[in-house]
Amino acid sequence: MATQAQLWRPEEAGLREICGLLEQHISPTSNKSPIWQQLQHCGQFPDFNNYLAFILVRAEQGTSVEIRQASGLLLKNNLRTAFKSLPPAYQQYIKSELLPCLGAADRHIRSTVGTIISVVVQQGGVSGWPELLQALVHCLDSNDINHMDGAMDALSKICEDIPQELDSDVPGLAERPINLLLPRLFQFFQSPHASLRKLSLGSVNQFIMLMPTSLVLSMDKYLQGLFALAHDPAAEVRKLVCVAFVQLIEVRPTFLELHLSNVIEYMLEANKDIDDEVALEACEFWSAYCEGQLSPDSLRGFLPRLIPILLSNMAFAEDDETLLDAEEDESVADRDQDLKPRFHSSRLHGSADAENDDDEIFNIWNLRKCSAAGLDILSNVFADAILPTFMPIVQAKLVSTDDVSWKEREAAVLALGAVADGCFNGLYHHLSEIVEFLIPLLDDKFPLIRSITCWTLSRYSKFIVQGIGHQKGHEQFDKVLMGLLRRVLDTNKRVQDAACSGFATIEEEAAEELVPRLEIILQHLMCAYGKYQDLLEVLNVGRVVTVKS
Repeated sequence: MATQAQLWRPEEAGLREICGLLEQHISPTSNKSPIWQQLQHCGQFPDFNNYLAFILVRAEQGTSVEIRQASGLLLKNNLRTAFKSLPPAYQQYIKSELLPCLGAADRHIRSTVGTIISVVVQQGGVSGWPELLQALVHCLDSNDINHMDGAMDALSKICEDIPQELDSDVPGLAERPINLLLPRLFQFFQSPHASLRKLSLGSVNQFIMLMPTSLVLSMDKYLQGLFALAHDPAAEVRKLVCVAFVQLIEVRPTFLELHLSNVIEYMLEANKDIDDEVALEACEFWSAYCEGQLSPDSLRGFLPRLIPILLSNMAFAEDDETLLDAEEDESVADRDQDLKPRFHSSRLHGSADAENDDDEIFNIWNLRKCSAAGLDILSNVFADAILPTFMPIVQAKLVSTDDVSWKEREAAVLALGAVADGCFNGLYHHLSEIVEFLIPLLDDKFPLIRSITCWTLSRYSKFIVQGIGHQKGHEQFDKVLMGLLRRVLDTNKRVQDAACSGFATIEEEAAEELVPRLEIILQHLMCAYGKYQDLLEVLNVGRVVTVKS
């Protein structure tokens, strides 16, 4: 007997109306608000989502891929909130329409179908869709590229969104879904198609945190697959190899102990990859290693090779430089937050101060910041042991004064700030010379050098303030203080921001030592008050100084 889902058919008039609304909605010249209201009105009809599924899957003739995809995306959004309230027959209709479309000829349609399938699984679980697993396995075993790609795309999204669903007992199945799927995912590591290698590796990586029993038992095969893909021609695959090693070193470092030397060798090479995203993922490894449970001694012998790589990666790239060209910039939105590396945080693991970042575009985690973070944590773990390699490179970068090498000079200043905590003891006897060298850079012609110098000097604020007790230290403190106050009035907003932050740090250390200098401090702050469009930083600094005085 035919089910109610099989009996449902769209009315031609309703189909034309919804397709027309979708076409208008995706048009760049249309007034979207009233069209969206009409679509919302259509949503009041109980079978509206059936129409959307029909348009996505079956409206091939006379309907553009863009309209079909728009229908699918609207369906996805609706199902996120309404799937459980749909009549069971309509739920079943939508499911039955989606599965045959896993192998659609158009990649965009396949991808949209995969997204909707993941949403349905989030709402009803794998156990609520017994046909799904069978369909996925059938497509994966088909040797048809469209079917394999569609199934892998859907599976990868399920693995990303709800991996725990695949590592759960399902009524009617003798074993958990992950046990059936994992061997097939490993097979795709060897696929001639880069997209399948990427999707399969990305899917397996999603289970590292969960570490299901089947993955533990297959760890040797997984590691063999990672090493086989380590030099894959596709950068996206190499990036995922790095992601896997970073997550393993964080979650289950014991799995890598026998291979540690090879993994470190690979990460050193990957950290120099021509693709910045691969290099960034590899760079995450050093912080993860130092924060993990492995002995630092295994990494110690690699420091002479690792430190130069990190220092090299800390120079600004061309796309970073474009953010800093304007010497005079009155736009608050253009402020550069890049000058204070968010140490011990990343785009993968989250940032502790992410909620305080006002301008997202300048807070994108990049290779420069990750390298500085790695150097910071290495200095805290290995302390002065990094200095024999570190100092000659930094000194060579600092002595170059020509305009061509300004990025190298800036990277060296950033590096000195990065190791301020970890290498303080080893640098102590040279800090007076270092600070003396940095002070003129507060007036450098390049705004980024001025801004990063403000931050680096603030990292040595304790030493600078401690020196007030003797004549040379007293003079040096005044030079730093006046230099920061000049930069508070800088023509570049990003430098102003760095100077305010640096001054606030010095002020916390100096406390009552600022009292004899309050008049000139307040003069500069009041002048800044009159110039700034965004007064938050200078008001905060001024308030602290006023209260303490």
